[in-house]
Amino acid sequence: MPVRIQRNIALLSVVLFLAKMLAWYLTHSVTVLTDALESVVNVVAGFLGLFSIIVANMPRDTNHPYGHGKAEFLSSAIEGTLIIMAGVVIIYEAVHHLVMPPQLEKLNVGLFIVAGCGLINFLAGKYAEKKGVKNNSMILISAGKHLQTDAWSTVAIVIGLIIFVLTNNKWPWLDSIIALCFALITMITGYKVLRRSISGIMDETDLVLLAEVIAVIQERRRPQWVDLHNLRVIQYGAMMHVDAHMTLPWYYQVLDAEKEIHALEELIQSHFKNQVELFIHIDACMPYQCKICSLADCPERKHPFQQQIEWRIDNLWLDAKHGQDAIES
Repeated sequence: MPVRIQRNIALLSVVLFLAKMLAWYLTHSVTVLTDALESVVNVVAGFLGLFSIIVANMPRDTNHPYGHGKAEFLSSAIEGTLIIMAGVVIIYEAVHHLVMPPQLEKLNVGLFIVAGCGLINFLAGKYAEKKGVKNNSMILISAGKHLQTDAWSTVAIVIGLIIFVLTNNKWPWLDSIIALCFALITMITGYKVLRRSISGIMDETDLVLLAEVIAVIQERRRPQWVDLHNLRVIQYGAMMHVDAHMTLPWYYQVLDAEKEIHALEELIQSHFKNQVELFIHIDACMPYQCKICSLADCPERKHPFQQQIEWRIDNLWLDAKHGQDAIES
């Protein structure tokens, strides 16, 4: 499904680019050129995203033991760089036309073409984002947000063209001013895309995802899960990798421990509806942890249960067992 959607987005981006280039050819408006140049980025990003989805969904192999999901981040990095480059080109063209304003023509025709492209972009972007959330595809979500941002930029460009039409092009310099404003917006968008992709490449913590994982585990934790710490969550494509140290009753046999690991895996997988790969290090509980263990029928309890520690981001990422000090707040 994601591959088919991304393929359609790529093909649509080509059609819209050609339409906007036609509008620029007819109007000679640098503002319309701004929109057309941003569509170049859409074309490249569309086909690069299609390639990345195909690569990201490839199974892991000996050369890529964690799979190929980081291809999505590489695709986003290239996309962000291209968006910034488009902004630089727009600034150059805008300054050039500010010094030597062109004679704008056929603004009515250009207005309808650009407006139609903007509407199609917005609808396609909403659809791609919706499907991306459903299929947990970062590329589709990014593509959807990018198309919607492009659509809102087009709205402002349309407003500018309407002003030109109503004033009979009395202020030709306004065309370059509008283009400069949207060049800045384009470069900010490119920076955000590039920043997000670099974060993924550098395995920066996704705090939203981590908080959601912790909330799910905390809500449905089992009494025999005495403790959890050194938790790390990374998502590459459709695969979520979860690393953690889990403390279980020291007298559990291997089969008992394996059962608890599978229970944790199924819990995360059932909530996120995607593939989950767990690397769980099992720790044996210590006597001092009896006070945070809520297992009622424990035959080896040394101290009475006091209070279960609430698992949060600030106390799960540390590589240290809980319970040795006083009950944590």
